[in-house]
Amino acid sequence: MDSGLTSYRSALDELFARTGSTAKFGLDRTHAFLALLGNPHRRFPSFHIAGTNGKGSVVATLDTLLRAKGLSVGRYTSPHLVDFRERIVVDEKQIAEDQVLDFIQRWQGDFERLGATFFEITTALAFEHFASRDVDVGLVETGLGGRLDSTNVIMPVVAGVTSIGIDHVDYLGDSLEGIAAEKAGIFKRDVPAVFGPAAYAARATLVSVAHAAGATPVLQSTELYRPINVRVDWTGTTFDVERGGESATLTTGLAGDHQAINACTALAMLDAAGAPYRTSLTEAGHSLPGLKLPGRFQRVGKFVLDVAHNPDGIRALMSTLDSVKPARPIVAVLGVLRDKDWREMMRSLCPVVDATIVTTPASASAERVWDATEALKFGREGGWSVTLVPEVAEAVERAASEAATVVVTGSFHTVGDASLFGGLR
Repeated sequence: MDSGLTSYRSALDELFARTGSTAKFGLDRTHAFLALLGNPHRRFPSFHIAGTNGKGSVVATLDTLLRAKGLSVGRYTSPHLVDFRERIVVDEKQIAEDQVLDFIQRWQGDFERLGATFFEITTALAFEHFASRDVDVGLVETGLGGRLDSTNVIMPVVAGVTSIGIDHVDYLGDSLEGIAAEKAGIFKRDVPAVFGPAAYAARATLVSVAHAAGATPVLQSTELYRPINVRVDWTGTTFDVERGGESATLTTGLAGDHQAINACTALAMLDAAGAPYRTSLTEAGHSLPGLKLPGRFQRVGKFVLDVAHNPDGIRALMSTLDSVKPARPIVAVLGVLRDKDWREMMRSLCPVVDATIVTTPASASAERVWDATEALKFGREGGWSVTLVPEVAEAVERAASEAATVVVTGSFHTVGDASLFGGLR
């Protein structure tokens, strides 16, 4: 059919217009759409990754370790920082613009008829791309939750939940047990289930749901690979670890105490998946130091870019800052989405830095933009040094003029806008 779409940009506009196009959760539309495509998700082995924080880091770690073994690896993650094509990558090469355009032109009539959402369409696009590239393995990150997430149509070789924290309460509820139950919805019969450290109640839920699903084995990653003597500096994280009589000192290029745990979760998933994915500590020792991931304590000159977007994420960022002890004064540029617990994020951030500039990322959709004036008022009532600069680029410029270190954080949108409009790439 003639869709009228003639450019990559117009195709993206069509795609993003379908964000939240239906309030009905479920996998039926994804199954129906993938059936039209010939079920491409069944043509490659996959790893499935859910969790409140750490999904992107675990996926990046898995990607590095698997490609070091000579495997062709597809990576499906969300959201993106600057370009939609960051979401769908094979062997470090982003999907081409003309491939995105062609897919939407070919299937527009069908996804309109099905009422498919942005994420459902994007998931199908990723699966078709991985199948067409004949990848050896696809790394598939959930978008939100797990049980009803569009990606939960796959039958992976291993499923992992990185962490459990409070986030997306409108969709997942406000209890750790409830959130754990949703994310554990990716565990499946006869498929290994791996999870990172979690609070007692959340851990009990993860184990209970995994057993009820028939997953086997059910493993906590840090009981298999326990990181000790964790050291963090600007170049990454070094830790000692032991597994099966083999011990090693590993360094990952991602900075933060939590990155030692993420590395162990990735290693445990590879271990549970077995050959040809299992990776020795010696192999990991060779490949992990070179690991980098934009927006994860990413240092660009005096700037630190971090996509922390919930209270646990901000607390992890503050811990990493404390480890590396950056030059002061430190000014934070903070832009958060409306549906996040931004007050708790500010309680963790503002007392640690010397000043905070609240701002509004232009790339965020209108319904998700926070009220920065309310954040300004909240910050001043808290007794912290808080100012408001509406535009992210101007906020970055102001912070740079005042600080020895600038921390840009609060959401993927804020970091992405700073990278794109503030020239921090």
